[in-house]
Amino acid sequence: MLLHSMDIIALTRQLVDIESTTGDEGQVGHFLLQELRRLRYNVERMVAEGERANIYATSPQQPNPAVVFSTHMDTVPPFIPSSEDEHRIYGRGSCDAKGIIAAQIAAAERLRQEGVYVGVLFLVGEERDSLGAKVANQRTNSCKFLINGEPTGNRVAIASKGALRVELTASGRMAHSAYPELGESAIDKLVEALHRLRAMKLPSDPEVGPCTLNIGTIEGGRAPNVIPDKAQALLLYRLIGPSENLRREITQTVGNLAKVEFTLEIPFVRLRTFENLPTLVAAFTTDIPALSNWGQPMLVGPGSIHVAHTPNEYLEKQQLHEAVELYCGIARQLAKS
Repeated sequence: MLLHSMDIIALTRQLVDIESTTGDEGQVGHFLLQELRRLRYNVERMVAEGERANIYATSPQQPNPAVVFSTHMDTVPPFIPSSEDEHRIYGRGSCDAKGIIAAQIAAAERLRQEGVYVGVLFLVGEERDSLGAKVANQRTNSCKFLINGEPTGNRVAIASKGALRVELTASGRMAHSAYPELGESAIDKLVEALHRLRAMKLPSDPEVGPCTLNIGTIEGGRAPNVIPDKAQALLLYRLIGPSENLRREITQTVGNLAKVEFTLEIPFVRLRTFENLPTLVAAFTTDIPALSNWGQPMLVGPGSIHVAHTPNEYLEKQQLHEAVELYCGIARQLAKS
């Protein structure tokens, strides 16, 4: 099998070629379960929902490792099969995060040959709601250090921005558009609310950067000749700290123009770094906040987040090989802690 020869290019392509958009991770989970068992790991399925299950593998020599590598199995749609050229692997999940799965397994194998035993934890649902991480966080473990993999260009993240999802719902009164005075436009209210929010000064941090706002979707109305009685917008703020003040200011700024609902929050986190390793701030969210019971977290992995979730997602082969060395080096140091 591919895992036995540790051909991480071929393994990455095998993983990419198994469709695993969020909600459909069952097949890739079963593949990893079988392959890790062939490598003689103790493998556990942590069922999250139906056929969707996390995969947690440890060496028989150390069933309670202090260091665990982790990343996610799910991808965003659409499914894009793998291909490669001399320098890159292409396809959905190549960098986010199936190449990382391959690198972490290869690193765990190399470390095991040295007598350093780490665990690997592969999760479902990261791209939607971190369901797999929440399930894993309920499991008792002895992990002291969690090395989470996301595309950081093999730089160690000093922090990961959080996320705050906001739903605005404006209400109005329908009328014939020839007589607008008889109606009340929900869209006009929503547009004004969004205008005020865009003008709102957002916090910034000299080390982490700014809090940012994205207006992701807008919908509403009935027809061009009908005064709209309903309108909705979905917003996403990237957090650089606690959200309490921001929530309060959003609510006050919108006022009675629309109903404000905060539908999801992923907290901002500061992360452990290592001397002499290049760093960055991860402007994206990860499973780390939902894995609080898995020890001190780090965030590092091959690939660029700038090409993740795009039609031309790819992973540089050189970075993939470098990631194996990087994961091994970090784990060796942590194992001595």
